[in-house]
Amino acid sequence: MTVTGPEALRRAGLPLTDLAPLLADQPDPLVFATVSGAHLYGFPSRDSDIDLRGAHLLPAAALLGLEEPEETRTTADDSDGIERDLVTHDLRKFARLLLRRNGYVLEQLTSPLVVHTGPVHAELTALAPGVLTRHHAHHYRGFARTQWRLYERTGELKPLLYTCRALLTGIHLMRTGEIQAHLPTLCALPEAPARLPELIAAKAAAEHGAADPALRPTAEAETARLHTVLDEAEAASALPEAPSGRAALHDLVVRARLSVPGHPSAAAESRRTR
Repeated sequence: MTVTGPEALRRAGLPLTDLAPLLADQPDPLVFATVSGAHLYGFPSRDSDIDLRGAHLLPAAALLGLEEPEETRTTADDSDGIERDLVTHDLRKFARLLLRRNGYVLEQLTSPLVVHTGPVHAELTALAPGVLTRHHAHHYRGFARTQWRLYERTGELKPLLYTCRALLTGIHLMRTGEIQAHLPTLCALPEAPARLPELIAAKAAAEHGAADPALRPTAEAETARLHTVLDEAEAASALPEAPSGRAALHDLVVRARLSVPGHPSAAAESRRTR
């Protein structure tokens, strides 16, 4: 198993903290866990929480009985004064979300800030290009609109940065077929507002700091322009209309499920290989 080194996590702004107890306190095997949220997006504050996202693997019995399975699980702690939360989906649900033009789970899957991984994560990541479509633009367009409304209501800098990040990620994806969620990197796009590095630096002071009210008219014009650029990038995108990787994802979920320790097929396979 490989994990992102502590130096990479430090450069991303994560405080020094032991994530192992949170990761170990899971009832089912973890497929992967990565850092998401402001640390992934490149604009954490000194008081930002650590958002961990990923997938777990339920045993087959949990999906075959009468009870509804716990497909989404949330665990949180702040044992050393740093708030951390881990949200994971069962691998089947995660794969289904990947097939629903959900950019959020794609960003979690492809996050370079990896704290737990393994062969299934590696295979899942390799299948990510097969779920990309031009319709992922709808995800980023919708997310940007939600964050803009939050900015209008609160006047905070955070949702304004989220708005720009979502639109620039969508534009980059439509043009290149690559998921890039890191806003400082996206600042290199010609359409990126020139003031973004300044706003990223300002947000570092406080998670819920207010934006300068005088910025509002300019931000509104820049956001409208980015929506137009995203529309144009979607229209010109070489990405397909529908995902091509459904069968491969299905095969991976089945194989991974049968390999869960304690499953009859896993035990039979173990006996055959002795």
